[in-house]
Amino acid sequence: MSEEVTQKTLDLYPIDYPFETLLSRINADTPKTILNPDFQRKYKWDKDGWKRSSKFIESCLMRIPLPSCYFAENDSRRHLVIDGVQRLTTIAKFFNDEFALEGLTTFKELEGKKFSEIGEYQAELESTTIRCIVLRKENPKKLIREIFARLNQGAVKLTDQEIRHAIYPGKLDKLLIELSQHPIITSFGLTETSTRTKDGREDEEQVLRFFAFSEDINLEKYPDALGQFLDNYMEDKIEIGDQELLELKSKFEQAIRNCEAVFGEEIFSDPSKERSKQGLVYYDLLMPTVGLLDPEIVSDKRVKIKAAYSELFNEPSFGRTLSGGLQKKTSILRRRALWVPLLERAISD
Repeated sequence: MSEEVTQKTLDLYPIDYPFETLLSRINADTPKTILNPDFQRKYKWDKDGWKRSSKFIESCLMRIPLPSCYFAENDSRRHLVIDGVQRLTTIAKFFNDEFALEGLTTFKELEGKKFSEIGEYQAELESTTIRCIVLRKENPKKLIREIFARLNQGAVKLTDQEIRHAIYPGKLDKLLIELSQHPIITSFGLTETSTRTKDGREDEEQVLRFFAFSEDINLEKYPDALGQFLDNYMEDKIEIGDQELLELKSKFEQAIRNCEAVFGEEIFSDPSKERSKQGLVYYDLLMPTVGLLDPEIVSDKRVKIKAAYSELFNEPSFGRTLSGGLQKKTSILRRRALWVPLLERAISD
C-alpha cells in the first residue's frame, strides 16, 4: 500500500463496552478512558433540567441501539473521548446518583428515581453495551483532526483550538493555557459594554498565533490556511524541551510589553478610528515585528513607532489588504511589506 493511501486510511478498531466496564475505566485512579473536560465543552444536557439525560437513560432501558462513541488512543494507550462525551457523562452522573429520572414516557414507574432506587434495572443498565470506535495512536495526527472535524457537526461544535488541545497535550499546550491568562489577552476585543463570550480556547489560539508567526516570519511553511499552519506548529512542538519552552514564554511576555509600551490603551487597534476595536489582524502584524524589537529601542523610539503605525493606515494599499481573505499568505505578506519599511525608518531615525 502506498504512503499516500496509508495517510488517508484510518487505523481503528471497534469494541463493545458494557456501561459497568466503561465507568470502571473512567473512574480508575489513573483513568483508562478520559472524558477530559479540558477540551470537551462543558456538560450541556442538564441545561434545562434532566429531561434529555433521562430520555437517554430510558432509551438504554428500551434497548434502542446507541450511536457509537469515538476514542483517540494516546501514547500511553489510554482512550481520549472525542465523540460521545455527553452520553458517557450522563451515564456516569446517573450511576453516581447525581440526578433523578424525569419526563419518562415508557418506564413511567421509574419517574423521580435515582440509580440507587431503580432495583432490578440497575443490572440491566450495567450490562448495556455501547459500541466504541478506537482510533489507534499510530494514526497521523492530521487524520485524527479530520475525524474531529467530521464528527463535530452537532449543535455544540468544538473549535480548532479545542481540537488541538485534545490532540497535542503536553508542555506547549500548558504554556498556551498559562499565557492566555495575561490581562491583555483575556480582555482582547472586549469593550465596556460587551460581555465575555470566548469559551472555545480562543485566547490560547491567540498566543499560539504569535509563536507560529514569529518563528516563520517569511511564511515559508504557511500552507495558505491559518488553521493548518497552527496545527503544524503544535505538532512540530509536541516534544518541546524545557529550555525552548522558557524561551517561548519570555519571548511572548516581552512582545506584549513592547506593544503595550508603544500603543498603551490603543494596543492592537486601528488608530485611524476614534473607537476602534482590537483586531487579530493588527495583533498578528505587531507582535512579530514591534514585539521582537530590543526593549531599549522600543523605549527610545516608541513615539516614532506609533506615528509610523498611524501612517500605515493612510496607505490605500494597506486598506485593501484588510478586505477579504485576511489570512491568505499574500495578504499577510503584503501587510508586512508595507509595515516593516515604516517601522525600520522609525527606529533608525
